[in-house]
Amino acid sequence: MADQPKIPRSGFSTLAVHGGEAREKAFFSLTDPIVCAATYSFENTQAVIDFIEQDQPRGEYGRYGNPNEMVVEQKLAALEGGESAILFSTGMSAFVCFLMAKLAAGDEIIFFDECYRRSRDFCQTDLAKFGVVTRQVPTGDFAAMEAAITPRTKLLISESPTNPHLSVIDLDQFAALGKKHQIETMIDATLATPYNLQPLAAGVDYVLHSVTKYLAGHNDLLAGALVGSAAGLASTRTLRGIIGVINSAHNCYLLQRGLKTFPLRMERHNANGQAIAEFLASHPAVAKVYYPGLPSHPQHELACRTMRGFGGLVTFELKNPDWKAAAAVCDAAKLFRIAPSLGGVESLIEQPLVISYFKMTPEQRRQYRIPDNMIRISCGIEDAEDLIADLRQALAAAEMG
Repeated sequence: MADQPKIPRSGFSTLAVHGGEAREKAFFSLTDPIVCAATYSFENTQAVIDFIEQDQPRGEYGRYGNPNEMVVEQKLAALEGGESAILFSTGMSAFVCFLMAKLAAGDEIIFFDECYRRSRDFCQTDLAKFGVVTRQVPTGDFAAMEAAITPRTKLLISESPTNPHLSVIDLDQFAALGKKHQIETMIDATLATPYNLQPLAAGVDYVLHSVTKYLAGHNDLLAGALVGSAAGLASTRTLRGIIGVINSAHNCYLLQRGLKTFPLRMERHNANGQAIAEFLASHPAVAKVYYPGLPSHPQHELACRTMRGFGGLVTFELKNPDWKAAAAVCDAAKLFRIAPSLGGVESLIEQPLVISYFKMTPEQRRQYRIPDNMIRISCGIEDAEDLIADLRQALAAAEMG
């Protein structure tokens, strides 16, 4: 692979465009050509031996990756300020593969309790079958996390901000706790993105992203990624090659193209999220708004100190406690579309009770702090004034209905 240009770390948009890419590409193309190949040939037997002994960065077999994937991985590592990145077919496959590579029977992991539902499900249900113990402690309670550590604890895991409550974690404390006890740490920074938050710079060992969201940004592909040290991710990369949870060359091409405008999109997501959070906080039908950019947020000062912006995800609760009132708001929206996921150019709206927790009992929903009247919106890159007007009419229509 050709030498990469030396890109200044301070120029985030420059990194997004040029990071990870060779200056001169195949066929003199300005963009990386899509390489559709299930297998890769060698000139002779010695070339195979050289590839193995020298660990050359080239294709061998499609299950282990492809040239387009290598470029995207290098770009993601550059954006995150990490040594190495691994691309996966989805964010959940990245999470599952990482834990399966790192853990063995009898090991323990500790989670903060505000987390993506499927991450919790995998740990409590599937990992438990293999003898791995998952302990959950209140989000942001580092004393409780430290008290839960045992000689068998192998990983400390959190999100920041969390989904859907948007709690912000003190990454310095999180990383310091891991180092104090010689336990590796991992942050799911999907909601923050490397544009708004740099966990590795705070001393966290690994960063997880559902690349499907802001990094890809167009609601048209699935992908996940892990960023960290090459040595620390080596076992995960090996297991990914065995399982084959990879992306196609076409997906990698779409992702690489999307990443080039990622900082521009995040500026609009941040601006729209802030504007809409402020609008909702002043609306008479709204009881509570979860958004780190608001002074009312419990970790607002921490968020301002550690984050560049606060993203496009806004969660709020209506004053009306009936779940049907929240459903009416979602149904009345015109620009916002009812759908799961977040981080795309189109704005989305959902009721966590219905989308993610409908089959749980009321007691379980209370345990995870998911009230019936909660609404989560993902602000896209449309004009903020149009999105606010849409929410204003949706809230009014729901009240009249």
